[in-house]
Parts: sequence; structure tokens; C-alpha cells
Amino acid sequence: MQLKEIAHARSGDKGSNVNIGVIALQEKDYSRLMELLTEEKVARYFLALKPKKVIRYELPNLNALNFVLEGVLEGGGSLNLRIDAQGKALGQALLEMEVY
Repeated sequence: MQLKEIAHARSGDKGSNVNIGVIALQEKDYSRLMELLTEEKVARYFLALKPKKVIRYELPNLNALNFVLEGVLEGGGSLNLRIDAQGKALGQALLEMEVY
């Protein structure tokens, strides 16, 4: 199954970093998100972007997780030449992740 079957996401830039919020579609799926989305798995999924570090923040009151991918924007949205300079598409990309 793909992550998008149990969650939705929103992402954007924070300087050189990308912030990805992942929110469970149903309250019961939050515990599954906690198991399925570790810092290590998200770092591996975005390996091509070469994150220096991936940090996960837990937001149980919102049934959500927040990930910060450090350094993937190579200086920030106005300095890099990526097609998605602000990382807006990375949340959608993460929802395509196969999870079990």
C-alpha cells in the first residue's frame, strides 16, 4: 500500500531545509504512521536529495508527524536551481512511498 492511503501531507522550505508534515487521515492510523515512518526510512526514501539529517517530530494531538530534511535545498529556495526550489512537491512524493 502507498502512504497516501492512510495520510495526507504538506511541505515547504525553511531556508536550506524542507519541512514535511504527514497527517493521518483517521485517528486510528496515527500509530501506524509512527511505526511506518521513521527518520531512517524517510532519509532512505529521499537519499537522492542527500539530506544531511532527517529529524522527526511527533504531534499526537494532531495525529501527525513532522519531518525536517536538513540541507536538501542547497542554500535555500532563492539560491538553488532545483525545479522544486521550495520543496513543495516533496510531501506529495512521500505519499507515494510504499509502506507495509
